[in-house]
Amino acid sequence: MTRVLIVDESAVVRQVLATRLRSSPGLEVLAAVPGPDFAAEHLRRAWPDVIVLGLAADGLGFLRRIMTEHPTPVVVCAAPETAAEALAAGAAAVIAKPATGLKRFLEEDGDGIVATIRAAAGVRDRAPVREPALTYAAGGGPAAATVPTVTDRVVAVGTSTGGTQALEVLLPALPPACPGVVLVQHMPAKFTSAFAERLDALCRVRVKEAADGDPVLPGQVLVAPGGRHMELRHADSRYAVRVFDGPPVNRHCPSVDVLFRSVARVAGPHAIGVIMTGMGDDGARGLLEMRRAGAYTVAQDEATCVVHGMPREAVLLGAVDRESPLGSIAEVIYHHG
Repeated sequence: MTRVLIVDESAVVRQVLATRLRSSPGLEVLAAVPGPDFAAEHLRRAWPDVIVLGLAADGLGFLRRIMTEHPTPVVVCAAPETAAEALAAGAAAVIAKPATGLKRFLEEDGDGIVATIRAAAGVRDRAPVREPALTYAAGGGPAAATVPTVTDRVVAVGTSTGGTQALEVLLPALPPACPGVVLVQHMPAKFTSAFAERLDALCRVRVKEAADGDPVLPGQVLVAPGGRHMELRHADSRYAVRVFDGPPVNRHCPSVDVLFRSVARVAGPHAIGVIMTGMGDDGARGLLEMRRAGAYTVAQDEATCVVHGMPREAVLLGAVDRESPLGSIAEVIYHHG
């Protein structure tokens, strides 16, 4: 039985969500309370397996305290402008809270919310291990080494649960002259723009939410927009991305498999594939296609994953050349880029 504590300032959220969860087998609602102060009393009596949290009334502060003092999977109900900060603070997942029509949204998307909570219950109670990242010389590139200037290389990265924190380890370790990166992080629509902006502020490479037709350039990371798929394609003598609407693949939009399969077709042996922490198997088959096309493929190792599902499935399929700790993946990209 998965025990859930609902903490949200909205009486509508508390009522509708509690009713929906109580009708779902295997879920138990410990309480539904309006804020962190009320939650503290319940936490002293019984600790939940998952917390569903709204961000008003110092929700972010409460999230940070939880992740510091007693790490617990937290599903945040948030507007897009606060989602990136919540994910950076350790939220396992974010449910997009609409500005209007909240009750209807909760009722119509009940199955998806329940699935998100069930998935969060499987998340490990820790953040990714932050190992020392590769140190680069002032001019970019590893110390005492020369950064390759090849521009036909491309790095494709796919991640899900735990990926927001893991990317804050990987991407800042990349040098300005690294190969172009195309990236799928499972995230709802309208959230990826703020997420990309946050990463851009942390990195020496440029990070931006991808737009249809954007070129893939050295020193730049293109993040697939939430709610839209992204593919690699040829554009004259260089790579570019195609961003498009489509049904979910492996229950996700954007899908890692969609990206990886396109990279296998378009870039073949000129690509590096990286699959990182995440639940489920999205990306595993696409990574296998990349490896068969001659790409070098890397999976984040179990010890540094929040959830080892996606990398594990890729390993089981024979899609992985190398398993690496999170803190070493940037170095692997450099040496094979």
